[in-house]
Amino acid sequence: MQYDCIRTTCPYCGCGCQMLLEVLDGKLTNTLPLKEDSMNQGKLCIKGLNAHEFVHDKERLTHPLIRINGRLEKTTWETAFNHIVSGFSTIKKAHGQDSIAAFSCARSTNEENYLFQKLIRAGFQTNNIDHCARL
Repeated sequence: MQYDCIRTTCPYCGCGCQMLLEVLDGKLTNTLPLKEDSMNQGKLCIKGLNAHEFVHDKERLTHPLIRINGRLEKTTWETAFNHIVSGFSTIKKAHGQDSIAAFSCARSTNEENYLFQKLIRAGFQTNNIDHCARL
């Protein structure tokens, strides 16, 4: 039996609470608060305490899907990304760069949000970006 305890940051808001993921024989089994963390002082909210539950859910998406003739079909990551790029390019050509907007998530880290806004401003050439900072 192989037991590991992995330190990580909670994915549910921007607070940055630290937690421990218990892994037994390669399967995530539990989430624990990190007692010595200065942010959450050994506590986690209900979302953080249950952060492990979705990982092994049988309905979790594990590969990209593209809608073809009204049905979602399994595809490769490369095909999915090409489809996304094509769709945004079509919208931008038809309606201009300001027809595209983006909304970021409070679950993301500051670094992820920074990269996201750089992608939108530099890549899509629009300032239409907002953020959900509610906890």
